[in-house]
Amino acid sequence: MTAVCVMVLGTTSGAGKSWLTTALCRHYARQGLKVAPFKAQNMSNNARVVAGAPSMQGEIGSAQYFQSLAAKAEPDVRMNPLLLKPEADTRSQVVLMGEVSRELSDMPWRGRSEKVWPHIAAALDALRAENDVVVIEGAGSPAEINLHASDIVNMRVARHAQARCLLVTDIDRGGAFAHLYGTWALLPDDERALIKGFVLNKFRGDASLLAPAPQMLKDLTGVPVVATLPMWWQHGLPEEDGVFDDKTRAAGAVKKTIAVIAWPRISNLDEFQPLKNVPGVRLVWARTPADCAGADWIILPGSKSTAADLAWLRQQGLDLAVAEHAAQGRAVLGICGGLQVLGEALIDTHGIEPMALGNAPGLGLLPLVTAFDANKTVRLTTATFGALSGAWSALSGVTASGYEIHHGQTAQHPAMAARGDIAREVVPGLAWQNAAGNVMGCYLHGLFENPAVLRALFGATVPTLETVFDGLADFLQTHVEPGVLESLIHKD
Repeated sequence: MTAVCVMVLGTTSGAGKSWLTTALCRHYARQGLKVAPFKAQNMSNNARVVAGAPSMQGEIGSAQYFQSLAAKAEPDVRMNPLLLKPEADTRSQVVLMGEVSRELSDMPWRGRSEKVWPHIAAALDALRAENDVVVIEGAGSPAEINLHASDIVNMRVARHAQARCLLVTDIDRGGAFAHLYGTWALLPDDERALIKGFVLNKFRGDASLLAPAPQMLKDLTGVPVVATLPMWWQHGLPEEDGVFDDKTRAAGAVKKTIAVIAWPRISNLDEFQPLKNVPGVRLVWARTPADCAGADWIILPGSKSTAADLAWLRQQGLDLAVAEHAAQGRAVLGICGGLQVLGEALIDTHGIEPMALGNAPGLGLLPLVTAFDANKTVRLTTATFGALSGAWSALSGVTASGYEIHHGQTAQHPAMAARGDIAREVVPGLAWQNAAGNVMGCYLHGLFENPAVLRALFGATVPTLETVFDGLADFLQTHVEPGVLESLIHKD
């Protein structure tokens, strides 16, 4: 078995590569084919833990995790062999085949590509040997000519797999035909030949008004426009890197407002998508104290640089906003890095946190202390909450599954315990609550992806991922020219 490879390239970041790849994975899986997703290199702080055989365990980008589910495949690290997790503007943690590599993290960007390419090629070849179709996602734009010589994620992958490529552009931004033509024109002839179709994404209005531009573009390039996809705000798939706003919130009267602190190095923001889909819930990304005004809950999410984001929180005055919210007895939840920030202190004797900011006082809303360990905890976790009180009491006895990704190890602050200030450990080693019951912190990512949690907290259910994936495939089939999806996988 040697899979046919279909690849989705984009004229820019945010053009629609991730969701289109996900839709293609579900479409081909529904044809009875064995399908796997692939992205050679992803840069994102949204990551998931995957299980499987020991060599297949570790972290991959969230987009590839969801794409594997759409493909009805078991997620494994070969689907995203290289993951870059930005820690600062000029530094990323490098995860190779699911595991953090200090050597690669410290290596200059351009020197890294040849070292990782054999791993990327081997991962792709292994997936091709096991599947009928591999749907590949590119990154950014394939026409960034300053990076072309060291490319390991776009056209080098396309050439290696002889992939049939679709080039997608965001027409809502304007200049779509120039983006498509310019990208095509900057590629060498052998790479142009791999592009089989152009896709216009996020179109509003009457598609007939696009004429004669699609035909003119085909006359210039020989490549047809194979799909014009309408703007679709509420498809239900988590955003890979962006944040959502009021345009994408669930419909209906607002019954609860939840403010999520949008610190600069936020991670795993995709886990809040289910909250966005709950009827009557409005999510606000909080960057100023005013954004927290009137919120029923404040959530401090995960962070790729906890101490740096804590410093930013204080600079914005958001530390005082969170403290005032908690003092009024309103609900506060910290997840992973957010849990660490809620404690008394952060201790970093191993230099794990970038910019030497690891030692810092926390917000003091939970009597806990976090020490950063050289070893990273990466695992799938299922836990049952013990007896909770106050705002989070509905979670008592609820079992939830998720994942952990953290260097921090959190425990009761011993000096505070001696004074009688003790955090209630509601899940051993995983979740704690203050005495008043309104502040809780936990290490479990994916909490709100559990239907039992949503039912307990909101009395609500939301569309399942299976429903979302089928909706994406249906939408794609409706708007792609007849025969195109079949022709992409036809073996010559």
